[in-house]
Amino acid sequence: MSTPFTAAAVEAIKRHMNDDHAGDALLIVRALGGRPAAQNAMTSDVDAEAITFTIDGGERVRVPWGETLTERAQVRQAVVRLYREACEKLGVPARGEH
Repeated sequence: MSTPFTAAAVEAIKRHMNDDHAGDALLIVRALGGRPAAQNAMTSDVDAEAITFTIDGGERVRVPWGETLTERAQVRQAVVRLYREACEKLGVPARGEH
């Protein structure tokens, strides 16, 4: 698990995801993380290859970005892409821009 992100950047990404996009994280875990019955998902790590969520009883679920990220600005685009893929897979309408 390599990361081009500083510890401060990872903390900021986690805080933003958990404060503003917890519902999106849950959709991603259910659709792309192979945990369709998950009830809670908190972003617990981000690296160049994937985003990791801690769900329900503490299980960690890694969802690959589908590409290797090299800078922080790519994280937002990658999360939006995962969110849209999850919505499509679950048949849930996606909201507008995040």
